[in-house]
Amino acid sequence: MASFTLPPVAVALPGTGSDADFAARAFTDALSQVGIHVIAVEPDPTRLVRSYLDALDTAAAQHGPILAAGISIGASIALEWAVEHPDRAAGVLAALPAWTGDPVDAPAARSAAYTAVRLRADGLAAVTGEMKATSPVWLGGELERSWRSQWPHLPLALDEAAGYHAPTPDEMARCAVPVGICAAVDDAVHPHVVAQNWTLALPHSALGTVTLDEIGADPSALGRVSLAALQQVEPAAAQRAIGLSG
Repeated sequence: MASFTLPPVAVALPGTGSDADFAARAFTDALSQVGIHVIAVEPDPTRLVRSYLDALDTAAAQHGPILAAGISIGASIALEWAVEHPDRAAGVLAALPAWTGDPVDAPAARSAAYTAVRLRADGLAAVTGEMKATSPVWLGGELERSWRSQWPHLPLALDEAAGYHAPTPDEMARCAVPVGICAAVDDAVHPHVVAQNWTLALPHSALGTVTLDEIGADPSALGRVSLAALQQVEPAAAQRAIGLSG
């Protein structure tokens, strides 16, 4: 199967409560091997969604069409932006999508809202300790670092994320660019079925999978799997979508 031309720059958006450090480690290894420079975005917890959209707009204005990459809510925002800006998006890498459309009843949204309440009531140290006691060791360490860097505004970011309306199936049907999706088969917060539903709704998409242990051992698994999925998208359709020759 022939491959289509990829853009020279990607913008990587972290998940809720995460940071640029993790997003860079998730995507840089795989993308650098195909000649793509990764700009990992540090979230502004006081304006989470807008800070991500601004970063995508800025990069596209400077570099032309870009690859929009993201994890969890970052994946949703990357897709939202690509749907609205098909002339500026060359494609999307969507790792661990958390929900479709309305966040009501989504495990990730409920978790973000609950954590925001607990942080305001009990403070960063107590809630971080509880989180680490109930999370995989690698995840606890990642979030301990990123939560500390976003404190004291972290609850604002969690509240905004919990209320974020992700693209709906009808909106996804308008997506003109190729999308590579990576799901974790054993992640209750980012259910595999959400990624499957995205793949069904998006006209030019493919899905790959990992496990939480694989992410913990090497976060770049997210980038490798989502890029491999992107490269599985039917080349002719992908070329038409992004307006590049393969």
